[in-house]
Amino acid sequence: MVDGNLGLLAWGADGWGDELAAGLRITVLLALATLPFGLALGFLVALAKNSSEKSLTAAAHIYTTIFRGLPELLTLFIVYYGGQILIQEIVNLFTETYVEVNSFVAGMVALGLVLSAFSSEVFLGALRAIDRGQVEAGKALGLSRWQCLRLVTFPQLIRLALPGLSNLWLVLLKDTSLVSLIALNDLLRKTNIAVGATKEPFFFYAVACLIYLFVSLVSSIGLTGIERHVNRGRQRA
Repeated sequence: MVDGNLGLLAWGADGWGDELAAGLRITVLLALATLPFGLALGFLVALAKNSSEKSLTAAAHIYTTIFRGLPELLTLFIVYYGGQILIQEIVNLFTETYVEVNSFVAGMVALGLVLSAFSSEVFLGALRAIDRGQVEAGKALGLSRWQCLRLVTFPQLIRLALPGLSNLWLVLLKDTSLVSLIALNDLLRKTNIAVGATKEPFFFYAVACLIYLFVSLVSSIGLTGIERHVNRGRQRA
C-alpha cells in the first residue's frame, strides 16, 4: 500500500513529484519575496511609532491595529479582489482595457501588510531596548541622523529583533498556503489538485505536511546560524 502510494510521487506523467516540487518553488519564492517587503514596511512603521510626531504615531498605531486584527485570509481577499476593482476603475478612466491582478503580487502584498504589522512591534521593542545615550553620543561625534541610524542603531536593532523576526518568518511560511485560494499554484494548491485526481487525501496531505516541516526545519537551522553569527561578539565577551 505504502509502496504503491510512493509511486504517486514519481516525476513525469505517471506521478505528482514534479507538480509538488513546482508548488514548493512558488511557496518559497512567495515567502522570500514577501519577507523584505514586509520587514522594510514594518521598520518604517516602527520608526513612525517611535517618532515624537503625534500624527505619525497615531497613524502607525491605526495601521497595526487594522492588519493585526484582520484575519490573514480576509486581508488576502481584500487586496486581491479590492485591488482588482480599484485598478480596473483607474484604468477605465483612460481606456476600456481589462486588467487582471497577478495572484503572486496580490499574495505578496497581502502577506507583506500582515508581516509588517507584526514585525513593527518587534522592531519597536528592539528600538526601545537600545540605550538612547548611544545615539546622543553618535550625534556628539558629528554623525548625522542617518549615520546614527545606520552605524549605531541598526546593527544593534538586528541583534535584538532577530529572535522575534525568526518566529515571524516561520509563520509567514505557513501563511503562504492561503494563496491557494486565489488560484496561485503553490504547494497546497498542487496538493489539492493531486488529491482530486488520485482520491488519496491522507497520503498527499501527509506529504505536504512533511514538506512544510522540512522547510521549517531548514529555516530554523539557518536562522540559528545567523543568530549565532550576529551575537558572536557578545559570546566572546
